[in-house]
Amino acid sequence: MKIKRRKKQSLDPQMMRRSIKRSNKQLYRMIQVMVMIGTLVVANVLFTMVTKTHFWSGESALNSKISSSIVDTVVEAQRGTIYDRNRNVIAQEVKAWTIVAYLDSSIEDEEGNPDYVKNAASTAKKLCKVLKDADEENIEKIIKNAQNKELSQTELGAGTKRLDEDTMKAVQELDLPGIGFIETSNRNYPTTPFSSNLIGFATYDEDEQKIVGKMGLEQTMNDILSGKDGRVQYQQAVDGSILPGTTKVYEEAEDGDDVVLTIDYDLQVAVEKSMEETIENNKASSAWAVVMEVETGKILAWASYPTFDQNKHEEIPSYNDYVSMVAYEPGSVMKTFTYAAAVDTGTFPENTMYRAGTFTYTFDTSTGRIIRVSNGTDTGYPAISDAMGNDFGTLTFEDGLAFSSNVGICELLANHMNYGSLEDYLDSFGFFQETGIPYVTEATGTKNIDIPTDYLSTGFGQASSITVLQLMQAYSAIFNEGTMVQPYVVDSIEDSETGETIESYTTKEVGTPISSETANKMTEMLKHVLDEGKSGERFAIEGVSMAAKTGTGEIYNPETGKYDEVNYTSSIMAAAPAEDAKIMVYWGMIGPNYVNYSAEQFQDIMKAALVAYGISGSNESSSSSSAEDEKSQTWETYTMPNLVNHSVDYANSKTSGWKATTVMIGNGSTIIEQYPAFGSVVSSGDRVFLLTDGAQITMPDMTGWTRKDITAFWDLTGIQIQTDGYGTVVAQSVEPNTPIDSTMEISVTME
Repeated sequence: MKIKRRKKQSLDPQMMRRSIKRSNKQLYRMIQVMVMIGTLVVANVLFTMVTKTHFWSGESALNSKISSSIVDTVVEAQRGTIYDRNRNVIAQEVKAWTIVAYLDSSIEDEEGNPDYVKNAASTAKKLCKVLKDADEENIEKIIKNAQNKELSQTELGAGTKRLDEDTMKAVQELDLPGIGFIETSNRNYPTTPFSSNLIGFATYDEDEQKIVGKMGLEQTMNDILSGKDGRVQYQQAVDGSILPGTTKVYEEAEDGDDVVLTIDYDLQVAVEKSMEETIENNKASSAWAVVMEVETGKILAWASYPTFDQNKHEEIPSYNDYVSMVAYEPGSVMKTFTYAAAVDTGTFPENTMYRAGTFTYTFDTSTGRIIRVSNGTDTGYPAISDAMGNDFGTLTFEDGLAFSSNVGICELLANHMNYGSLEDYLDSFGFFQETGIPYVTEATGTKNIDIPTDYLSTGFGQASSITVLQLMQAYSAIFNEGTMVQPYVVDSIEDSETGETIESYTTKEVGTPISSETANKMTEMLKHVLDEGKSGERFAIEGVSMAAKTGTGEIYNPETGKYDEVNYTSSIMAAAPAEDAKIMVYWGMIGPNYVNYSAEQFQDIMKAALVAYGISGSNESSSSSSAEDEKSQTWETYTMPNLVNHSVDYANSKTSGWKATTVMIGNGSTIIEQYPAFGSVVSSGDRVFLLTDGAQITMPDMTGWTRKDITAFWDLTGIQIQTDGYGTVVAQSVEPNTPIDSTMEISVTME
């Protein structure tokens, strides 16, 4: 192969001369620039030496306020915001203030009066009248130590850092000499408690010198939310002010990304209220509730109780979330999967009778089979009875599920199903393993089926342990025609500056453990659990078609090696509408009241879930109702129009006929602000707030308002409303229709 060589070209002498001349000119310009910079630096130094005045700041170089030190510090990146699915703020970074004591005796205020801390004891005492979390002796000690070391300023320790605006203003009103503030930031949860164990909290970490996630999503998504800090250098005066012209930015801060959850704000608020009632009314030690879309796996509400205040997080009952991090023996809600295995393998004895009451058995080691024997026979194995000692007599297996018979499960496992089927199906349903839900810490539970007693007990929800999250995933296959979907709670991650979606999460199918025929048959059987006289009768909701399974479970104490004889788990899993399930609700608690507890809290959550999903609660059973009654029972959703800069009449016409309440603020004729924002979803029962251009604002009747409603009113008007308690407003300090403004103290009581 021949290689073609390029012909050597001779250099043009004229071109060479031009090139050299051009290079010389560039070098000359560079030298000129360098000389000018050097001249300015020297001139600045000579100017300061001769005039005793800083060239850039104009301050006297002899002024004792000017510090000769250079401050090299971190510029904190703003932590990303966490939103619900409708862009309501769940967690955000807000301004905060840290108290600084100035100690240099040369500092004066604008009027020439001394402006430094003289008396440490007096200053500490006055500060602690406002700062309830600060220690008077500690503040006094810090100030005196700083004075002894001749420091020009000092911070004052715990209880004086990252104060909210109200506290900062209260300190300002003390008008203490030498007391100033450094503006900083803090993490704020405007509607706390709000799925506290799931969301967690972030707070300032003294070691890392920044806000850091300490629990929940705030911790697992810390790298995403926290961003990247920058660095800046400047010259600082004794009083903490930055000298003009001295700031140099070495590295720009990059703010953290925002996180959008699948959680629905209004639904979560309703769930929080129901959880609080569950704990109080039943003396329960813990409780949980999860609402999930059947077909997608989106979690619309997630609650683990007892909860805590995410803004204070001083007393946290448990760092373990009962939904994902606690493995428990769930009781009879597991019977569904034993039945499903029997149906799917073709071994279910349809319309066959069995004797309920007590199941006495032995184990044939030669065949590996469990054999039922006459009651009273001493076999060395503990007899298994139906709950509460009930004897339902002779039942079909279909009724056995509706009555939640333990003996029915034992009969299926011993006399109808192949021995390995249960384990295979439990594995296929995803039990005893993590669901893989993004950013959520999970437990796995324990599979105990090696001995006959544990094998039978696992079939009705004892002996083996699982998590609530595993149960949600498994039941999605029952209510979703055999297709199992992974639960998820993070919808997307967005750039906080541009709003661009960085990563999004969608439905993930994780298996088909049963056929669609099996799923449909199971759903049909579960509808009868709510029939009159059956185990779930109390949970039925008039006008709502549901499929459900209840559960009462014993609690094993590993320290004593025995089951608790006082406290039990009580729970219900339900889906609606039963004919085409869209929403799943799992509600449960641990406590002593496992017999006569009210189903009201579950019913409230299910109703709120239907509202959140935007589906009707009515079915064929309500067909006899009048048209007006049917209309009032149907939940609707609307898309919020843009009403800003439109007339009040126009706004009323656009919202006319909505099953939502419009709150008109002010006595003007034109809308200047609105909530919710344009394009947001409004559901039946929501409140729409419209701020007019009128000067006079009167106190609305806030009865029934949620924290979300109060926050919306506050944001639109700037009028602060103090809240006491949780739930909805039951009392207010200012009568409705009273003229109000931002100077007034207004409070409401919530229950």
